[in-house]
Amino acid sequence: MGTTAEYNASAGRVVIDEHRGHPGIKATTLDYGQINDEMLAMLDKPHPSYYLLLLGFLMALGLGVLSFAVQVDVGIGFSGISHPIAWGFYITNFVFWIGIGHAGTLISAVFYLTRAPWRTAIYRSAEAMTVFAVFTAGLFPLVHIGRPWLAFWLIPYPNERMLWVNFKSPLLWDVFAVTTYMSVSIMFFLLGLIPDLAILRDEAARRGKKLKALIYAPMALAWRGTNHQWVHYMRGYLIFAACATPLVFSVHSIVSWDFAMSSVPGWHTTIFAPYFVAGAIFSGLSMVLTVLIPIRAVFGLQDYITNHVIQSVSKMIIFTSIIVGYAYATEFFIGYYSGSPFERAIFYYRPFGEMQSWTLLGENQINFPQIAFWLMVFCNVIAPIPLWRWKIRNNPLAVWIITILINIGMWFERFNIIGSSLQHEYDPASWGEYWPTIVEVGVTIGSFGFFFTLFTLFVKSLPPMAIMELKEGTNPPMKHAAKKDINE
Repeated sequence: MGTTAEYNASAGRVVIDEHRGHPGIKATTLDYGQINDEMLAMLDKPHPSYYLLLLGFLMALGLGVLSFAVQVDVGIGFSGISHPIAWGFYITNFVFWIGIGHAGTLISAVFYLTRAPWRTAIYRSAEAMTVFAVFTAGLFPLVHIGRPWLAFWLIPYPNERMLWVNFKSPLLWDVFAVTTYMSVSIMFFLLGLIPDLAILRDEAARRGKKLKALIYAPMALAWRGTNHQWVHYMRGYLIFAACATPLVFSVHSIVSWDFAMSSVPGWHTTIFAPYFVAGAIFSGLSMVLTVLIPIRAVFGLQDYITNHVIQSVSKMIIFTSIIVGYAYATEFFIGYYSGSPFERAIFYYRPFGEMQSWTLLGENQINFPQIAFWLMVFCNVIAPIPLWRWKIRNNPLAVWIITILINIGMWFERFNIIGSSLQHEYDPASWGEYWPTIVEVGVTIGSFGFFFTLFTLFVKSLPPMAIMELKEGTNPPMKHAAKKDINE
C-alpha cells in the first residue's frame, strides 16, 4: 500500500495518511520548532476556564479536608466503620489508588522495553499520574487509623521507643512495597524530565525570564544534549525501565496478599495476585484516557494524542477486561468447587444478598454489597464490550465515557471484595451491615480532588509530553529540505 501525502498550508505541516480507509489513523510530520512551540505554549498563561476547573478540584479537596477534620474531632466512630466492618471506604480508596498508579509504570517501563511507538505521547502524563496516585493512596492509612497524630508509630524500624515491629505482618510488606514503588516512580519520572527541563531552561533564558531560568537550571542537571550525555542517559533510562518492570506485578500482588493471607471467606484464595494486578492495569489504563482525552480536546493535541494512540490503549483495556471478567467467573467456580459452605455462602451473598432479602419491603432490604457487585459487573465486563468495534474506539468521546464507567466499576470492585467478606464471615451472630456516612463520602470525594488538583497543576508547570521523544519520531531538520518533497 502506497503512502499518500498532502501539504496543509494553514497548519504548516505535512499530513501523511498511511491507512487508506481508516481516516481516523493519521501520522503527522512536524518539525522540531513546531513541537517546541506547541508544547511550550501549554505552559503559558492559562485560559480562565483553567482556573474554574482548578477551583472545582480545590473545592472537592476542601470537602475532603473538612470531612477528615470532623472525623478527627468527633472520632472514627463518626464513620460507618464498626464491628464487624473494620475496613470500609478508606481501605477501598487505598487499594483503588494504588491500582491507578500501575498504568504509569506499565506505559513507561514495559512498553518502552517492547518499543511500543504509541507510548511517546502519553507516558509523561502516565508517570505523573502514577506519582500523584501513590501520594493519594498514602493518605488513607493515616485517615483509617483514627488517631493520625500517632501515625509515627507505624514507621518500621526496631529498637526505638521500645517497639519491635512485627515483620511477619502482611501490612508491613505494604510499607516496603509501596515505598519502593513510590521512590522508583519519582526517580523514573524525574529522569525522563531532564532533557525537557533543559529546553525550559534555555527557552526561559532566551526570553529573558531570569527567575525561571534560575529555577530550571539546577533541575536540568547541566544537560547540554551532547552525544556523551545521551549515551549515559539512554543507558540509565533502560536500567530504570528494567528495574521498574517487576514492580508492576509485585506491588499489587503484595497488596492482594493483605487479603489472601487471612482466612476470611472470599479472601483466602490464590487467584488474588493476578486478579489484583490485572484489575490495577485495567483501571490505570482507563484513568490515563480519562485524563488525557479532555487535555487533548482543550489544548488541541490531536496531532500528538492521535486516534491511533487512543485505539492502542483501548485494545489493552479490552484485553485486561477479559482477564478481569474471567477472574470474576473463576472466583465463583472456586467458591462452588471448594465444597466449603462458608465460601459458597459469601459468593451467594455478594450478588443476591441473604436468602430472604430479595424483597425491598420490610426489614430485609438490599444493602450496599449487592449494589457494588452489580455495578462492578456492568462497568467492568459489559461497558467495555463496545470497544471491540473500531468505530467506537475511533470516537474519543465514546471511549472517554467508557473509561469513566470502568473507573467507577473498579472502585466498586475493591469495595465488593472488602465489604461483603467482612459483613458475612463465619458466625452469623457477628454479621453486620455497612453503609458509608457523609464523612467517608466526603473524604473519598476529597481524594479525587487531591489527585486531579495535583495533575491540573502539573499540566501547567511541566511539559505533559516528552518533547525530546516526540522529536525522535520526526524527520531531522535538513538544510535544503522541501516541504512537498515526499516520496510515494
